[in-house]
Amino acid sequence: MVKTSRLSIKTKGNCDIINITEHIEQAVEQAGVSDGIVSVFNVGSTAGITTTEYEPGLVQTDLEAAFEKIAPQMGSYEHEKTWHDDNGHSHVRASLLGPSITVPIIEGSLTLGTWQQIILIDFDTRGRNRTVICQIVGE
Repeated sequence: MVKTSRLSIKTKGNCDIINITEHIEQAVEQAGVSDGIVSVFNVGSTAGITTTEYEPGLVQTDLEAAFEKIAPQMGSYEHEKTWHDDNGHSHVRASLLGPSITVPIIEGSLTLGTWQQIILIDFDTRGRNRTVICQIVGE
């Protein structure tokens, strides 16, 4: 069986980190899958998805500082020279993080660690309504 859900997540941009674990758990519950996998995919090229210990403030500060070192907002980007915009760093950061993750489902539950949550990070320079696809495969 394959079940697909679309989530709409409102973001603020500028390295906004949003815990979407509950949304994914609800999609899995509604799908009625006992054992399988869920693929969680961000539609777009300036946000990404990963897991972490979600601590509002602390994880935001640490991750934002790390991404600023890797792809500084005020860096020089060919993307910006081509398109005359301000989000070259957003594309680089999102590419490094990646748009998706896959999480096993066992006995109807996501197999996440005690302190592990699924997060969406919006790197763009403005807020957006992000679309996240949850595709659940299992039985």
